[in-house]
Amino acid sequence: MSRRPKLGLQGPVLAWQDPWAKEASDRLMRTGTGMVTPSQDPLPDTESYMAILKELGTEFYVHHMFPDLSGQAEMLNDMVRSGIEVCLGNEYGNINGPFVQGTNRYDVPDEAIITAANSGKLIGLLYDEPEHLQVNAGQYRKDGWFPHWTETEGLSLSQSEQRVITAVSDQVNHVRDLLKVNGLDGDSVPLISEHVFPIMFHTMARAGMTLCPKIMKESFQSLQLSTALGAAKQYARSMWICADLWGPDIGSWFTRTSGFPGHSPEEYESALMMGYYMAPTHLFTENVDALLAYDGSSFSKTEFGEIWARFVKDFVPKHPISWRHSDASPDIVLIHSDDSNYGQNARLYGNRSEERPEAVTSIFEAWHLLSHGSIPSHGSCLHIPGYNFPRHELKLRVPFEQFPLKQGADFITTEAIHPLFYPVHNVLVFDNTVQAEQIGDPKLIVVAGSRITEGTLHAVRKKAESGTTVIIGDWLLADKWRDSCTYGNGGVWLPVNSFLHENAHEAAAPFLGSQDCWMQKFGRTELRMYKKDSGGFTLDFEINSRT
Repeated sequence: MSRRPKLGLQGPVLAWQDPWAKEASDRLMRTGTGMVTPSQDPLPDTESYMAILKELGTEFYVHHMFPDLSGQAEMLNDMVRSGIEVCLGNEYGNINGPFVQGTNRYDVPDEAIITAANSGKLIGLLYDEPEHLQVNAGQYRKDGWFPHWTETEGLSLSQSEQRVITAVSDQVNHVRDLLKVNGLDGDSVPLISEHVFPIMFHTMARAGMTLCPKIMKESFQSLQLSTALGAAKQYARSMWICADLWGPDIGSWFTRTSGFPGHSPEEYESALMMGYYMAPTHLFTENVDALLAYDGSSFSKTEFGEIWARFVKDFVPKHPISWRHSDASPDIVLIHSDDSNYGQNARLYGNRSEERPEAVTSIFEAWHLLSHGSIPSHGSCLHIPGYNFPRHELKLRVPFEQFPLKQGADFITTEAIHPLFYPVHNVLVFDNTVQAEQIGDPKLIVVAGSRITEGTLHAVRKKAESGTTVIIGDWLLADKWRDSCTYGNGGVWLPVNSFLHENAHEAAAPFLGSQDCWMQKFGRTELRMYKKDSGGFTLDFEINSRT
């Protein structure tokens, strides 16, 4: 039985005005670029727009909701007529307000939720990069420091995490209760947490949100997906995937603005396949205006649009999948506290005053170990020292009003910095509260981060006694467990003060797989990914299913 994800597209932000909100589109800031930008293409009529969405195989539409509800009723009516499901996104409200008191967050108003739910087409409320806006609270709102979910100033890491969980849970329960009071299924409209950084997946999942990792963007793909898969499995959550074409690179491809698209068409094609094979419930591309151009009379597909159309109409039907993301079954488990640090070592959970424990950087060392050294030991995405984004040069050399560039930045010669391939061998990430039965029977367990619960620590120790190799940060241990030991059944207990030391590498080496392969296992199915080009910007896929 095929269990393919539903396929969707998100609305435009640069190309044309919203077909339902029209002039309202150019009155507010629609991107995170920090400025109000005029639309680049003429405004299409709604009939033409709906027709191209159908032609592109759109099963659900992620709508950038206007805070003043401009065009909301008309958009819903058109989706109902076309049979397309709707997910309402909060990005425009996050950028422009109005904000929930004491936060930088926009929540879809209750009446709008009920109206959309009553249409029969509402499938979710997408929270745009809530982990980013909790940690980097000044990204959009400049009149003070207002983290996305709740303030955490002066709290410890564990206190901060719990306060965020409580705030998120309150909103999850509010929407569920709102639906029930209005005679609707309380679980029919999940709150979806869309992450650009590989942090707080477990926090959001524990609080009740559906998870949505972004792929491409500025991520290390295996790290991002192993973390999201592990959080979804540990907390029994659904998982969506967003293929986000905003990114660091430039090239001779259709370009709306610096960094969009910031990935090559070839990388996008491989990323769609990669995301599909992770078996999410929903897979969508962020911002349809990378895929299409409108000349005032008709739409034309960019090279990215041609790839999406080919993926929907050719690849998906010919490559059915029989597994779910929840079938992920690890050979290696990485356990770490959800410390909300992606490498900038500041503002953890939005807290500007708390001194960070040194142990929060151990997570990066663990990934460096597990990825054959391909992931840096000082951060978990490209927003860390050592990466110079080519898009910055394009922004300096080309005024915004000269975009879009139909042939891209073919006049700038620079090397791309964002590959897809980072080899890890069937890793899932659980947090510091994971229970023994959730861990399963991996061959290797690595324990990092700033803290661990007593129950999880005892579970991990028992795994070593039962034959598993466990490498654990010694700062997490009482003196009685700080000595290394081996067991007759092959189990190893190895406390270390750094995952970069040779003893950690020697213990892990037998389990790390080949540096030429990234593998993820789903039940009886092994998904193996290899470099298709020398830099790993594109992938080859191999599916091995055991009967």
